[in-house]
Amino acid sequence: MGFSLSLYPWVYKAQYQENGSWKEEFEEKPHETPQKEAALSEIELQKLLARRNSFPDLPLVNYTTQYGMGCFEGLKAFPQPDGSLKIFRPDRNGSRMHKSMKGLMMPAFPESLFVPAVKELVERNRKLGFYPAYDSAWKAQHFTEGHAIYLRPFSYSEPAIGLGISKFPWVVIIGTPVSSYFSGTNSKAITTEMIRATPHGTGWIKCDANYVIATLAKKKAEAQGYMEAIFLDSKEGLYLEEGSSCNLFILLKNGTLVTPALGDTILPGITRESILVLARDKGIKTEERRITIDEALEDGAEVFVTGTAAGVSFLESITHKEKTAIYNQGKIGDVTRDLLQTLKGIQYGAVEDKFNWMV
Repeated sequence: MGFSLSLYPWVYKAQYQENGSWKEEFEEKPHETPQKEAALSEIELQKLLARRNSFPDLPLVNYTTQYGMGCFEGLKAFPQPDGSLKIFRPDRNGSRMHKSMKGLMMPAFPESLFVPAVKELVERNRKLGFYPAYDSAWKAQHFTEGHAIYLRPFSYSEPAIGLGISKFPWVVIIGTPVSSYFSGTNSKAITTEMIRATPHGTGWIKCDANYVIATLAKKKAEAQGYMEAIFLDSKEGLYLEEGSSCNLFILLKNGTLVTPALGDTILPGITRESILVLARDKGIKTEERRITIDEALEDGAEVFVTGTAAGVSFLESITHKEKTAIYNQGKIGDVTRDLLQTLKGIQYGAVEDKFNWMV
């Protein structure tokens, strides 16, 4: 399934006011019970979902739709063995969205409103029956096939045309069902000559416009038979930066786990941050530094990517300028598997949440 546009009925909206406050509201969109919706024909269901995805009070022509002047977040709520739902590190998403909006020179959504909003949104939809039920069968695959609620907060500007910045933005939060992002047996990656971000730009912001090049690069990679595209730095074309929508990790043959150091061209991923914590807790030496593509090809033992959607996903190989390095004989490595199982275990309530990440 991956991402799904099957929006849950309750949505959240807040708009910045002249007095510096945010006017919040929850809106209940058209819906039937989950059971009745499951029985609808595909045409009937799509008509209902189209009504649910309609926001006539939000302007079509504005800085966001015309120029990509907006930002968004992605986080998940996970079903637990006791029937409850828990959200993974929403405070970190709230902090990053605040910084993103500030970076785009618009009023920043307060972190103090973010977590209560996402919690209330999940709870309202849960009461209507819109949430994934926990399935004990997921544990056999270490929850790699587990379902969750994907929460998408995003900013949206007031009516406008012409180059400018938003002074009275909305923040909208919706929820949808989601499953595994990467599917199939292909986990090959190839470097791209396209440039995701340049120094002194918006690469560190989860900005709408950043994902245009990332999407094009990924689709070109897929057309060549690869799962993922890997971006190199814009100045020298030598240093690893990111995947199309995920952070990169290289486990070197000496046992050191390396990920590119954060700067203004790399998004500070929350899963990235969490994996570094887990790795250090397991006694794995970690380094945040520049790493060349040549070092990754020659000295890499395992490679994986991280992100809210990707989770922890291993790469069997990287191809760069006709040269291909295959890692761990094309299979997931022990360190990658251990980190994956620990992270998923925490999220789905099978491993102790010693860092108090689940809300």
